[in-house]
Amino acid sequence: MACEAPHVRRRRRWKHVNVPTMCLTMAEKVLVTGGAGYIGSHCVVELIEAGYQPVVVDNFSNAVRGEGDVPESIHRIEKLLDTSIEFHELDLLDQPGLEKLFKKHSFSAVMHFAGLKAVGESVEQPLRYYRVNLTASMNLLEVMQAHKVHNLVFSSSATVYGDPQHLPIDEQHPVGGCTNPYGKTKYFIEEMIKDHCKAEKGWNAVLLRYFNPIGAHSSGVIGEDPQGIPNNLLPYVAQVAIGRRKFLNVFGNDYDTLDGTGVRDYIHVVDLAKGHIAALKKNDCGCKVYNLGTGTGYSVFQMVKAMEKASGREIPYKIAPRRGGDIASCYADPRLAESELAWNAKFDLERMCEDLWRWQSMNPTGFSKGTAS
Repeated sequence: MACEAPHVRRRRRWKHVNVPTMCLTMAEKVLVTGGAGYIGSHCVVELIEAGYQPVVVDNFSNAVRGEGDVPESIHRIEKLLDTSIEFHELDLLDQPGLEKLFKKHSFSAVMHFAGLKAVGESVEQPLRYYRVNLTASMNLLEVMQAHKVHNLVFSSSATVYGDPQHLPIDEQHPVGGCTNPYGKTKYFIEEMIKDHCKAEKGWNAVLLRYFNPIGAHSSGVIGEDPQGIPNNLLPYVAQVAIGRRKFLNVFGNDYDTLDGTGVRDYIHVVDLAKGHIAALKKNDCGCKVYNLGTGTGYSVFQMVKAMEKASGREIPYKIAPRRGGDIASCYADPRLAESELAWNAKFDLERMCEDLWRWQSMNPTGFSKGTAS
């Protein structure tokens, strides 16, 4: 089991122009669990640029180890923003290690991303997913309660909705009819947080249900780096374009959609990260749920064409049988987040693909310096 690393990077004064000067001595500390991963690392950037002081914990289950046992993604953010980020190697299953961290710091809030997240793997290893995701979240909530840290932003998922009963999907759509153990863990964690907020009236928890994050930071220095074969469409398409994969399997072309392929709501990861900052500022809410999506669905073929345009390369594909559990269409109704969080997605599909391609072309093998797998 992972524990706190002996090497801890100390924070120095920010020099990046987007960070307000007044925050240099007054920055609120925010714990970011799983902060070395794809979404977590982009949220670390937005936290710093919004004047917060993130403290990152990660167990390297989906992150590349860099110099000094610090994640490569965190190293790159430090260089990008000319700052220093405190990092601890910590597994949330290690509750004593978590207690030690909370005794050291006075956190104003927690952003909780840490957890296993591969749908297919969850079907093959359900007990592992229940043990890791649920126990880690229970440990975190218990330690937060013990140390009077009552502000939480939780990384949930649209998988909690299961098969859509209507489109677009709003927050009133029924939940719990999940089609895989990963989705069930997100649903169970949401229920734990809701019940805890009912019992403890001083809590503020925001549950963010993502649709399909894609893209990368515009600098091209951080992005999505799947460890192994990508589980999601766009990272796989990008790896085909860069030459790491020979072709894309399109699972089913006989759905009741505009071109027969599955339709999903894709959102730029930076828009998603900005949604977390908006959620962090939500006060006295008890427990609230918001969809983070664009409200527009794109088919697999539309995504392939968009990536071909962004990369200037042909992306070969083959039609394969439908996968069990896949649905025809799924896209969000994001209006509640727009009205209550003053947030909405800014970047269009072209920008998402341009930023993804910049990341992939600058980093053909992701954060690793080795050869393509």
